[in-house]
Amino acid sequence: MRDLAVLEAVLFVTESPVPVGELAEVLEISVVQVEGLLAELDAQLADREAGLALREVGGGWRLYTQPDAYPYLERFSASATARKLSPAALETLAVVAYRQPVARSQVSEIRGVDSDSAIRTLERVGLVEEKGRLSIPGNPAIYGTTEVFLEKLGIGELGDLPPLADHIPPADVVESLEEPFRPGAV
Repeated sequence: MRDLAVLEAVLFVTESPVPVGELAEVLEISVVQVEGLLAELDAQLADREAGLALREVGGGWRLYTQPDAYPYLERFSASATARKLSPAALETLAVVAYRQPVARSQVSEIRGVDSDSAIRTLERVGLVEEKGRLSIPGNPAIYGTTEVFLEKLGIGELGDLPPLADHIPPADVVESLEEPFRPGAV
């Protein structure tokens, strides 16, 4: 079997990005040769307008679906065979991603509801993990995102997350939303 075919097979079955050095070990060739094969595979996928794209993320390489396939994948994700995160889990994941390291109690305070179940779900699917403990009574765990999170978002590092400021409404909108909840409001 040709090295290029083996490389494609490895990248197809992997559950996480594979570093170039590991690919070189598996294929028993040099890192330079692997880099050449990666470039060749990328060019072949582009030439045949494949449904897959080769990307470097999270410290390694992996095959992903083409962005043009998104509408079809969206339809598929609504099917019984696809698995989704609940809105509560997505909210919790956003809080952890932007505020990490963060304790469960902090996540719950930000969301305004208990977040224990959502954090357990995110841990189970490998998107968040315990990063340490706070030096306060009870030594609560603090959480952060994982390499799987970076991989699923298709980003290389947390700095690639979109700025939160782009999603915060202007001060006058926030003021009008809070008005009914102030003491003395009718």
